[in-house]
Amino acid sequence: MEPNQLYDFLVPGLDEKSTKVEVLATGLPASPGAAVGQIVFTAEEAVKKAGHGAKKNPVILVRAETTPEDIQGMEVAAGILTSRGGMTSHAAVVTRGMGKCCVAGAGDIQVDERAGEMRAKGQVFKEGDWISLDGTSGRVIKGKLNTLEPSAEDADLQKLMSWAEPFRKIGVRANADIPRDAIQARAFGAEGIGLCRTEHMFFAEKRISHMRAMILADNEKDRRTALKKLLPMQRADFIGLFKAMAGLPVTIRLLDPPLHEFLPKREQLMVAIASLPSAGAKEKKALVEEYREYGAKGAGDLKKILPALLARVEELHEFNPMLGHRGCRLGITYPEITEMQARAILEAAVAVDKEGIKTHAEVMIPLTATVKEMANQGAIVRRVAEEVFKEKGRHVHYLVGTMIELPRACLVAGEIAKEAEFFSFGTNDLTQTTFGFSRDDINKVLPTYLAEGILKQDPFAAIDQEGVGELVRIGIERGRKTRPKLEVGICGEHGGEPSSVEFCHRVGMDYVSCSPFRVLTARLAAAQAAASEKLQIDSGRTK
Repeated sequence: MEPNQLYDFLVPGLDEKSTKVEVLATGLPASPGAAVGQIVFTAEEAVKKAGHGAKKNPVILVRAETTPEDIQGMEVAAGILTSRGGMTSHAAVVTRGMGKCCVAGAGDIQVDERAGEMRAKGQVFKEGDWISLDGTSGRVIKGKLNTLEPSAEDADLQKLMSWAEPFRKIGVRANADIPRDAIQARAFGAEGIGLCRTEHMFFAEKRISHMRAMILADNEKDRRTALKKLLPMQRADFIGLFKAMAGLPVTIRLLDPPLHEFLPKREQLMVAIASLPSAGAKEKKALVEEYREYGAKGAGDLKKILPALLARVEELHEFNPMLGHRGCRLGITYPEITEMQARAILEAAVAVDKEGIKTHAEVMIPLTATVKEMANQGAIVRRVAEEVFKEKGRHVHYLVGTMIELPRACLVAGEIAKEAEFFSFGTNDLTQTTFGFSRDDINKVLPTYLAEGILKQDPFAAIDQEGVGELVRIGIERGRKTRPKLEVGICGEHGGEPSSVEFCHRVGMDYVSCSPFRVLTARLAAAQAAASEKLQIDSGRTK
């Protein structure tokens, strides 16, 4: 059985028999299933139009690309459509975690979010127009189609998995950021959380203002004041995850993205400043409301606030932010961020342990390339841990490790393993930095590369075993030479792709981690990899 067939048990499809189908565009099948809804162009409109309970209304969030700031709109939308982005873009990764349909990188559509319109095949679509998405084939279809719910019985699925499980040797964890996703992952058989992305936790309504205050602060004292307000919120997040996983490992990645992602876009501020002199009373009122959290109480405040905010955004602006001030570089520049997150994690673990629930926290330092980076951040986590244990009068087990996502980290893994107690390969960024492909823009060249036979498959969808895979193999080998019992896993999106899972089994990883709705696929693929290996061994003995 092809492991990806298990999606048929979990996600709806489109009923194309009763309606004439007009395909507007084809993008990447970023997250399988089907979604039918009315177009909205902002996360705010998605929340407003989606409704609740009996008044719930299906909407499709259409964006050029999504950012972490769109998370609340993505949660309520039936599906996501983007004109830019690849298989590991923000929209793709987040929707797979939610088990929600997504078509990404549909380059044949043009999205004008400000004008509130989408253009495709010479037609203009406005907010409220109906479209249908097929996340399994990547098609964008005009109009409102009916959906077909999954038909397989849970008993059938459980029986199938019971045949596979005895063969599996490699563990399967899930990428999950909130208790709801963790609970869903456990229902699919996940054996822990292999990646919790903490950045998504900061975009909630009551938190983003504190996060922005921290970023806008020009001194350590003010940054610590803002972080102190975030601490209890982060602690509550981790308490929820530890309880949901009940003793299974929870790997928490410290803050990773560049700080500009938490602030208004540079272009948005430029437009606001340029339009302010001629803006009418209604437009000024809307701007005041939009920038109220930055101190705008009236239209007069905007003349001072907007330029100051733009200056800070300009200061944070980078030409290539994916290779810029992010990952462990943030924690080294602002150690108070690492301190706050480490304290929240360890205080949460102690609190849950006091309730008689076992915890297994793994603190993951992102984007390390040198042993000194690992030593710097690891020392902060371990110091804070001892402070917490002394304050609370209780000690809990935890590990400090790193995400290996740069070629240099693979090559010097033996050195990094002196400080890291576990490795988790972040193969999304490792693929990006090995090939030099932008994970969000690869779709501009990928169709040609596939057609010309330059690439056999999208390297962000299935691991490139000859190049990226060789770096992974080297990293494992050198890391375990230093630390023989080094725990090794993978948390990139390859962790749920069958051929990549087979590769991870072959190179001796302890586990793979993937989106909750790919856990079943990973479990079956891991069982098949082990069964195939056993057949080869048995065949060799017979000969």
